[in-house]
Amino acid sequence: MRRITGIVLAVLLIGGVVAAVLAGRDTGDTGTATKTVRAVIGSEKAEFFADPKVVDALAAKGYTVQAETSGSWAMEGLDLAGYDFAFPSSQAPADELAKKFDVRQPLPRPFYSPLVVVAHRNAAEVLAGNGLATVDEHRGTLKMNAFLDAAEHDRTWQQLKGADRYGELTGTLYVATTDPETSNSGALYLAATSYAANGGRVVASDADVEKTAPLLRKLVQVQGAQQSSSDAAFRDFVSGAGNPLVWVYESQVAALLADGQGIDDLVVLYPDTTANSDHTVVPLTEDGRAVGELLSNEPQLRELAVRHGFRPQGAAPEFTQATADRTDYLNQKLTGVRQAPVPTSAVLHEMARRARG
Repeated sequence: MRRITGIVLAVLLIGGVVAAVLAGRDTGDTGTATKTVRAVIGSEKAEFFADPKVVDALAAKGYTVQAETSGSWAMEGLDLAGYDFAFPSSQAPADELAKKFDVRQPLPRPFYSPLVVVAHRNAAEVLAGNGLATVDEHRGTLKMNAFLDAAEHDRTWQQLKGADRYGELTGTLYVATTDPETSNSGALYLAATSYAANGGRVVASDADVEKTAPLLRKLVQVQGAQQSSSDAAFRDFVSGAGNPLVWVYESQVAALLADGQGIDDLVVLYPDTTANSDHTVVPLTEDGRAVGELLSNEPQLRELAVRHGFRPQGAAPEFTQATADRTDYLNQKLTGVRQAPVPTSAVLHEMARRARG
């Protein structure tokens, strides 16, 4: 009798579940059903879109994002048929894509990140001892004009006072960057250094390009083979491989610290002249624009962007509050940092072409 009762109850329960599902369908309740949107994004945002909390926050608004990565400056050459949005790491390539695909303005710009130089402590202290930087524990300032003068004169680590104490500091002094022809961070290195080399004026004319080309060529060609993505370059630095000075997004450092994965000898050098990376959505469909607006305005997504190290556009108390215990590494107010305007896409492409030789 107990067995028969149990079977009857089980059948009734199953029937109830099936009825509930059918009722949901009849009333149009889709539960967690979402609309899938396809995107091509800069590699530095891959972990953000893969974060389960970001996935859930977007799903709660009705969207699932299938993201593929590409160098921001390489997106212009991609076949984007079937994609809902592109998400390069800077406004210049975004504007070119918008022009190519006749996308209406304004373009959503959810967040940004300044470019910084990460250094191991030995390297940072040697730079400071030779007037190329100032250092205070885990944070400092790279003196861009002094560094560019050293680069122009082909100075080596061995010529710097105090470098002989560290076996890893050998060869020509340079900052490692990504390929400026395909990667946004590498292109913004040229934007910042050319601005400083051009007397605090954005490179805009053929004469400006001609004037700054020899120095930019030195800055790039001394590196040899370059990484195609900032994500790979930063991972190499964290693992202890590669150059002692690497040009990365502040967001990559902030995300590492938020995860509690700080490097004991890490020093974050904020160049006194740098460039901001304005992560800009290029909507190719209305669904793509909707996701871009959510990333810009939805409070939970803004907080998650901060969790991944990005600074939300506009007044961003989220970033200040979230990084309050990490100011020994992060310059929250970007004090003493001058933002270099970014040249037009055409000028930057020409600068990169000449720099690569």
